[in-house]
Amino acid sequence: MSPRELMLGSYRAALAAADPLKIVPAHLPQPPAGRTLVIGAGKAAASMALAVEQNWPAGTPLSGLVITRYQHGLLTNRITVVEAGHPVPDESGEKAAEEILRLVKSLTPADRLLALISGGGSALLSLPAEGIGMADLKATTRELLRSGAPIQDMNVVRKHLSAIQGGRLAAACRAPVTALVISDVTGDAPTHVASGPCAPDPSTFQDALEVLKRYGVQAPRPVVDRLAAGAKGAIPETPKPGSKVFRKVENRVIASAQVLVQLPDPQRPEGGQDQVTGQPWCGRTGDRAGGDRPVSGAANPPQRGQGGDEPCGHLPPGRGCRTAQDGQRQSGQRTDGHQCAATGGASALLTQTQQAVRFPVADGDHGPQSGATR
Repeated sequence: MSPRELMLGSYRAALAAADPLKIVPAHLPQPPAGRTLVIGAGKAAASMALAVEQNWPAGTPLSGLVITRYQHGLLTNRITVVEAGHPVPDESGEKAAEEILRLVKSLTPADRLLALISGGGSALLSLPAEGIGMADLKATTRELLRSGAPIQDMNVVRKHLSAIQGGRLAAACRAPVTALVISDVTGDAPTHVASGPCAPDPSTFQDALEVLKRYGVQAPRPVVDRLAAGAKGAIPETPKPGSKVFRKVENRVIASAQVLVQLPDPQRPEGGQDQVTGQPWCGRTGDRAGGDRPVSGAANPPQRGQGGDEPCGHLPPGRGCRTAQDGQRQSGQRTDGHQCAATGGASALLTQTQQAVRFPVADGDHGPQSGATR
């Protein structure tokens, strides 16, 4: 098997293992005595919703609304799919998020909320908090994307500008909540995926202010004023870990890059091996790969000749940013994954033809430039 065949086969195996139509059914809860409301946001939201519809028990109540990116919609019957803007939010997402919050508030303790959360949900599930307009949210998002702030820091800000994220959706629900999460962030903490609408938020308004300062984000005045008021205690914080809000809430990560790289690889040649090279990472592409160097940062990467000449694969799950020509860092994940695969991956293959590099890339794209999103 050639290195190219190994890489392509491994890539296809990973995609299959993350296919919502295959992985969602095993995690569906039992229907409640009342009705089940399905809500969702993310680039996988439509396929996750379709998986629910195809596997929900016949004759039991099911309805809902999910938001996905433009041109990512699918035909469904009982769950409405709305398309909206990403990575910069828009009015379509705002309107749909407002309707989702209204539907969630209508549930009773006899019902169940099934939340389908995936990457991209932070932008798609955009319901600005009181005093913040959609124009303010758009401007802040663009600034955050240009700043190169890690996604976790970006979401600290977004959670504190939202009426629905940072656990606020769960707080608005009287019914038990099951959130199925497809993670696109390092560490896979539900609070960072789609800005954690159903997850406790450990961050604060003060943390959000510090993110703006750290990365030189020039946010609109209403944004700065809200964060400052919250830091002074004038605005209630997001629900925190340990809050009674989450006694009836389960956040379950059902797929992530870290999980995928540890799956058995049906494409591995007999006698070959994979090694996950260290912990998930987040940073500049050049810190992991570049030029004619093989992938760096591996903690004892496998080499040919160690225990035989068997083929081996480096599996460094991660998410990073790219540096533009003007020196500005730009947030994103596919940007970095694709660039790493094109530089470090290719050079590793050229350096050792029996080795391959697999870069698990998250479920979508981020970044303000076309080069970061294709």
